[in-house]
Amino acid sequence: MIERLPLAHLPTPIEELNALSDLLAGPRIFIKRDDLTGLGMGGNKTRKLEYLLSDAVSKGCKTLITTGAIQSNHCRQVAAAAAKLGLSCILVLAGEEPDRYQGNLILDMLSGAEIVFTEKNKRDQTLAEVFEKASTEGKSPYLIPYGGSNAIGALGYYYAMRELLQQGLDPDWVVFASSSGGTQAGLVIGARQYGYSGKLLGISIEHSSSVFSDQIAQVANQAAELLQCDCSVTPDDILINDQYCLAGYGVITAAEIEAISFFARHGGILLDPVYTGRAAAGLLDLIRNGYFKPSDKILFWHTGGTPALFAEPYSTVLV
Repeated sequence: MIERLPLAHLPTPIEELNALSDLLAGPRIFIKRDDLTGLGMGGNKTRKLEYLLSDAVSKGCKTLITTGAIQSNHCRQVAAAAAKLGLSCILVLAGEEPDRYQGNLILDMLSGAEIVFTEKNKRDQTLAEVFEKASTEGKSPYLIPYGGSNAIGALGYYYAMRELLQQGLDPDWVVFASSSGGTQAGLVIGARQYGYSGKLLGISIEHSSSVFSDQIAQVANQAAELLQCDCSVTPDDILINDQYCLAGYGVITAAEIEAISFFARHGGILLDPVYTGRAAAGLLDLIRNGYFKPSDKILFWHTGGTPALFAEPYSTVLV
């Protein structure tokens, strides 16, 4: 069994968003603040890294290597974790090197990460080449998958479900951004193991539910095997709404802008433009269209990403 290597400030708090609930005249809305996990300005990836880095350290690895987009929240937290543990870090970022570093990219550099820029369609090839070079040079690399979303990373959200239930809130719905799938995979098996009776709704950030549900179920079952628990999951057990990602990954629409402004002005909560902004936009639309019962309690799980907000022109995110 892989032990936890403490990196996060846990448990993260839960707040009720009374003003949002009143304005929407719908169900009670709560928020779990995984943007406050602490490491490198926080986010959901820190929970995953507690188990991934435990595995890396136990194997004597000295260099963390991972990949993501230019404004990757995952990469930012990997870089911060490496700095905290005295490890080296190489980030393979998909996209053209910008003329001006902003948002997460500044934080990557502050944490001392080496940055390798590559074309998006060559990302996996470049990642393999970087890993091979680090191995040849004796840097003892450890490869962390995109989003930290494998069976080991999913353990972070398996235990996060236990944390939620121990905090005394038993919501009818848990709603969150789902992108690389590890967060949802961990929550699903955690719900099974710890007896959560509500529903877990992932708002897809970029994938069709028909493909994505298979991927999440596979990661969930692999995590269950690691845990040696009888928590078999099928794709039918994975609830995903993919109606809010049609514009494409990272494409900011009026819905994301409105959600970011709404949460900031009526809840004092900052969202990011790619993940939590899109998930919150989906949540608002579902509430307005009567998807939930007025008597429901909804927990919006804030997965972080706020630094990416500061890479956007103010005219993009202000309404």
